Order: sequence, then structure tokens, then C-alpha cells
Amino acid sequence: MKTATKIITIDGPAASGKTSVSRMLAQRHGWAWVSTGAFYRGLAYVAKREGVSLEDESALAKLCASNLWEVRMSDQCTLVFLHGHDVTSEIYSEESGAAASSISRFPEVRANLLEAQRACANGVVGLVAEGRDCGTVVFPEADFKIYLTAGSANRAARRAKEEGRDLEETKKAQVLRDLQDSSRQTAPMQVPPDAHVIDSSGLDLNEVVEILEKLTRKELEL
Repeated sequence: MKTATKIITIDGPAASGKTSVSRMLAQRHGWAWVSTGAFYRGLAYVAKREGVSLEDESALAKLCASNLWEVRMSDQCTLVFLHGHDVTSEIYSEESGAAASSISRFPEVRANLLEAQRACANGVVGLVAEGRDCGTVVFPEADFKIYLTAGSANRAARRAKEEGRDLEETKKAQVLRDLQDSSRQTAPMQVPPDAHVIDSSGLDLNEVVEILEKLTRKELEL
């Protein structure tokens, strides 16, 4: 789906640093930014609050289009609102991520959220979109694709520190989520064939952003 908007996608596994990196890269370019995972986290949260089973694909698919909730972009965080109230702070946890990963395996859910995700590119000069299938499904014709990864131990340590969790528990949760994301039948997490693969192990946030800013400016002639 080619658009007039310049689009950079950043995909990768949990705790690879793609949210922070993509947000800062968007700021460097003066572009809009979205975390597509917020749509799944938001849907899982809303389903729990509204009494919809996370195993009921049909009900979840219907809930996708409900006016009970909405996702809004901002330059700092992709926001989720339920009944007009900002619930964003409640959807970013390892448990919410696991629930989002679980419902993302349903084809109807993915199909019903796709239009809203793609609409994030409307009316903006440029967009940096991060998630797990941005370069393969959401924006397959993006102008520049990145797959950001890191060693398993590095990712677990990063997430445990962010959330104040036990490292071993975080490792176990991460292994399960990686398996769910990479083995689902519909839109599994994978490296887009035309993506630049960047390993952030041993690099700090600014170093990764510097690398990507140079790459994207050169490739896109910004």
C-alpha cells in the first residue's frame, strides 16, 4: 500500500528498544510516530474491562470497531482511551504485552485493526511506525524498513529494569511471547526481506538512533 507519505518501519521482538528508538528517530526527522502494538494492547485491555473473552475471536473482532475506545498518536506515546478516559498507563506491562500477543494470533482481529493502523499515515509528511509486522503487513511498501533486535539476555535485562521485575521471570515471559509472536499463523513476526537488520546489543539508545538517522537520511535523501 504505497502512499504519498514517507514511511519508515521498525519491527523487532519485545524489549529490543524499538519503541524508544523509533520515537526518537521520528523526532529527529520531525515526523509523526506510532506504536502499532498499542492497538493490540488497547484491544486486550478493553476486552478485559468489558467482559469479552480473549479467546472469542468473533467478539474481539467486533470490538475492534467499537466507539467505546480509540487510539490516538502523540510524539511521546501512542495513547489509548476507553470511554473517553486515557488508560494508556495501564496497557504497558509484560502482562498486557502477553495478552496483546495472544489476541494478535486471530486473523479477524488483525484484519479489523489494519485499516486503523494504516490510517496513521494519512495527512502527515512522514511516519515512523514500530511493531512486529509493520514492514511485512501494515506498510509492506514502506520507503525504509528496519528490523531491530538484541540478544535474549540483553532484552530480558532491559525489560526487567524498566518494569522492576524479577529477571528470571522476565526471561520466561519473554521466551513465551517471542514464541507466540513468531509462530502464529497470521502475520508472524519476521524480518522483512528488504529490511536493514540492526543488533542493538551493547549499544545505548543514542548510538542506535545515530546509526538509523544516518542510514535513513542517506537512503531517503532527507
